[in-house]
Amino acid sequence: MRILGIDPGFEKMGCAVLDKSNNKEKLVYSVCLVSDRKLPYEQRLLFLGKELEKIISKYNPDIMIIEKLFFTKNQKTGIRVAESRGVAIYLASVKKIPVTELTPLQIKSAVTGYGKAEKKQVEKMIKVILKIPIMPKSDDEIDAIAAAIACPLKLNYMVR
Repeated sequence: MRILGIDPGFEKMGCAVLDKSNNKEKLVYSVCLVSDRKLPYEQRLLFLGKELEKIISKYNPDIMIIEKLFFTKNQKTGIRVAESRGVAIYLASVKKIPVTELTPLQIKSAVTGYGKAEKKQVEKMIKVILKIPIMPKSDDEIDAIAAAIACPLKLNYMVR
């Protein structure tokens, strides 16, 4: 199964493509898409959408795992992140890719066995699970990788 993990954001969107079968997982691709702060907001969303569309077209995922929105104190930022999630979910729907939403707690629990794990614990487990020597520098990219790892193998999803 090819999984596209998304850590949504309007300034930075983490994306990771992972191949998963039985107990084997392989990171195929990961990136942190960064929108230009100088552009109007709608142009930033357009950029994220176009870049994500390229990733979907190139890697042809079977499923998208996207992190559920966790609202913090800044609701304006939360709404914009929700809109970027909408772009990702829309693109998956157009390509008939089923979408599963996981909370940060579910993702951390799947990766580390503990839902309130610290970032460093998540990073350490990603290195162990995927056997990668060097971790990406972007937290958003790491979160997208973790989301992809957290994808359960036994899902009832549409066949394209």
